[in-house]
Amino acid sequence: MSAGPDHRILVFAPIGRDGPASVELFRSSNLEAINCRTLPDLVSEMAAGVGAVFVAEEALFGKDTAPLAQWIESQPPWSDLPFVVLTSHAEQPSVVAWRRSLVSLLRNVSLLERPVQSMTLTSAIQSALRARRRQYEIRALLAAREQTAQELEKLVVERTRALAETNEQLRLEMEERARVEETLRQAQKIEAIGQLTGGVAHDFNNLLMVISGGLDMLDRQTDPNRRRRLMDGMTQAAQRGASLTRQLLAFSRRQTLRPEAVDVAMQIGGMRELLDRSLRGDVHVQFDFPDQLWPVEVDPGELELVILNLAVNARDAMPNGGTIVVRGENLPDLDEEDISGDFVRLSVVDTGVGMSPEILSRVFEPFFTTKEVGKGSGLGLAQVHGFATQSRGAVRIKSQIGRGTSIELYLPRSKDLPSEHRHLIDFNKARPKKINEGQVLLVEDDDEVAALVGEMLAQLGYDVTRAASAAAALGALADGRSVDVIFSDIMMPGGMNGVELAREVKRRRSDIPVLLTSGYAEASVHEAQMAGIQILAKPYHIEELAAALGAARSNLRLDADAKRSNSC
Repeated sequence: MSAGPDHRILVFAPIGRDGPASVELFRSSNLEAINCRTLPDLVSEMAAGVGAVFVAEEALFGKDTAPLAQWIESQPPWSDLPFVVLTSHAEQPSVVAWRRSLVSLLRNVSLLERPVQSMTLTSAIQSALRARRRQYEIRALLAAREQTAQELEKLVVERTRALAETNEQLRLEMEERARVEETLRQAQKIEAIGQLTGGVAHDFNNLLMVISGGLDMLDRQTDPNRRRRLMDGMTQAAQRGASLTRQLLAFSRRQTLRPEAVDVAMQIGGMRELLDRSLRGDVHVQFDFPDQLWPVEVDPGELELVILNLAVNARDAMPNGGTIVVRGENLPDLDEEDISGDFVRLSVVDTGVGMSPEILSRVFEPFFTTKEVGKGSGLGLAQVHGFATQSRGAVRIKSQIGRGTSIELYLPRSKDLPSEHRHLIDFNKARPKKINEGQVLLVEDDDEVAALVGEMLAQLGYDVTRAASAAAALGALADGRSVDVIFSDIMMPGGMNGVELAREVKRRRSDIPVLLTSGYAEASVHEAQMAGIQILAKPYHIEELAAALGAARSNLRLDADAKRSNSC
């Protein structure tokens, strides 16, 4: 059976009978052998495929072996063609040197010295062929590995492209999702703003209706009793408007709080009469406060409003009467998601109708209410939430249908000692006397507000000079006009607000006290407080205005006396 070209034996022994005899010997052993008569023929047959080469050394002696050397050098890394060289007994130095150079040229060489047995020659050739077959096996493995590597590289390229396409698709989907979420957020914001403005407009329109209608009816009434009832209704509407504004500020966490150490049991215990007046006769209040209840760090006035709010809600949830329990508990080392430390849990528990999970999930939303129209603004629990959060605490609510509701306020413990007395000031008890109090520079840009405040100041005994801006007020001072106190709004046009005006007045005329007023301007209010400037919150009664002006003037005198004492 004929072998492939890569397993052929090439014989190069052109002198004598060595060539043909060797070919016959190999063929008799079923080996394919080819007799090459010239060196170019040998190199050409080697290029066509060869398993082993049998060479008589004298065939190469004195010949140009450069083509043979070039073929050997150009073999691929897996190939090392075996040569079997038939040598002679010649031991001359030149022959020995040439033989060494021949071995170096051929590289993979086996030398057989004449005379050589047929079996020895055949065995050497077969051994060379076996070594050559292993080289071809290595070539096949390398080729398979290269093919696998190419296929793997192709697969990697395809997977990389697929991954890039998937990533691009994912990026587009994420962008689309972000766009949809942003659109949804904007829609929710618009819906919330619409709900907020709708609720505010509804409540304030009712209040304005009472006030504007009452003012219209005053001119048509001659009966003093009816005029008194109209005046009382308008006063109540104004108070409801102020309360609604306070609730909005508390919900938005913009209400200016004045936290201090408060004895909860004493503060809330003092509300007994107020709660009894606000609740029906079939609703009873019980206080459950331990003797060692910690003081809390809150605004005492806002705390009373929150408790009153919760008590009224509990009353409305008990149409057939019941009991409201106001309970206090110490919670040391509390550690929850939004609060940690020492807290007092203040609970308002009723035995009313309770709330469903759907209503429970919305109770802190502004203007959400289950009461009839006109029976509630929907800001009560929103105010409670704002107060608790702004006081560095939290609020929780638990309720079940038919089993009542428990609203829990978590308020931070105060390390300071609380005052022994409830010291909320009731300005309504103060009745100012109309005496000559001095000159007031009123700084107010709104004409209607300025007219009303001017009348209030005149009623208090002040002579009033009005300026519509901070610049105009500074101009009035520059004219050398006599001014005993400056009363200014914080928010004004013209580039300078009330706080900046107060600082400039202090720089120019440190002997003139400044009292500021504001309906809402959190940043400026904080700035004024940092500068030690007193602020009167809008809306205010004439009694509150009188007390605030008196306090501003007294504080300035005290500061001046203290400076004189220090200088001495």
